[in-house]
Amino acid sequence: MRYLLALILELGLGALLYPYLGNLRSSGVSVQDGIDNAASKSDAMGAIDASTPSSARTVVPRTVTERPADVITRPATQPVSPPAPVATQAGAGNDTPPPLDNAGLLIPVQGKSASDLADTFTDARSQGRLHDAIDIMATAGTPVLAVADGQIEKLFYSERGGITIYQFEPSGKYAYYYAHLQRYADGLAEKQAIKRGQVIGYVGSTGNASAEAPHLHFAIFELGPERRWWEGTAINPYPLLMRQ
Repeated sequence: MRYLLALILELGLGALLYPYLGNLRSSGVSVQDGIDNAASKSDAMGAIDASTPSSARTVVPRTVTERPADVITRPATQPVSPPAPVATQAGAGNDTPPPLDNAGLLIPVQGKSASDLADTFTDARSQGRLHDAIDIMATAGTPVLAVADGQIEKLFYSERGGITIYQFEPSGKYAYYYAHLQRYADGLAEKQAIKRGQVIGYVGSTGNASAEAPHLHFAIFELGPERRWWEGTAINPYPLLMRQ
């Protein structure tokens, strides 16, 4: 400390200490004595600090401001596009299917003709439902045929429909639904490509159908953009099958 004050005086910075030096003179203390006194106090404080255990010293906390981490903003829900339908058979990749009037749908029960069909599309069913399909009566075990080229989208068992098949036509816009089957054709599998007239199952009475009246419940649905096999707008198959 003594050396620091001497250095300040030598550098001509005494003006900064003028009030302090003036007080020393007015009190009868020489400048050198004031310097020596200040140095002694500084040495004493250093000795006290050195002799004081670190645990007893007062530590002034230091506030550190850290840079916040970068925040990455993501949408709460990532948009998910529905998968494109699997293209199969001739004309695959065409997103605009031919009108159903020109689809050339085959009557889906072997040995049946247009004269055997009845329009039951708007018939009432339980719980205020409409039928939204037609029933084609046939002997149990009669082969069920694919009405058109396409793909087996889902093989499913339901309480009402029993053993069922959902078939998508190549563009994925329409679904063909076959219900109350006795069983599937051997080797039938989901995502399998099938041809018009191929045997895919057999007439039965599974689900809520009467065992005394085996038949094929056949429906057509126009799918939404999500192409969910369990959703769609029902289309009456009767006028389409009558074109045979």
